[in-house]
Amino acid sequence: MKIHHLFILSAGLLISANAMADGADLAKKNGCMTCHAVDKKGPVGPSFKDIANKYAQDTEAAAKLAKKVREGGSGSFGKTPMLAQKNVSDDDIKTIVAWILQLK
Repeated sequence: MKIHHLFILSAGLLISANAMADGADLAKKNGCMTCHAVDKKGPVGPSFKDIANKYAQDTEAAAKLAKKVREGGSGSFGKTPMLAQKNVSDDDIKTIVAWILQLK
């Protein structure tokens, strides 16, 4: 029984590690790094870590951030608008947002 639990835990960690790598790769592929950086303010937008920390206690953070990526918006981190990302797939957005929220 204990080996079964260890296997499940190991598989979960592996999946989590893959999601982290996939999120970072997708963020680069989809041009997110043009405006953002991982751990410091980007050329235009906040760091991904700042975003993760701001939304750390928000249970609806994933949905809110996915909507912000898809539709754009402003006011969360200042007056500079987040441009709508209509060309990024919903699956990519979901993976990128999950990656961002794990960076806290």
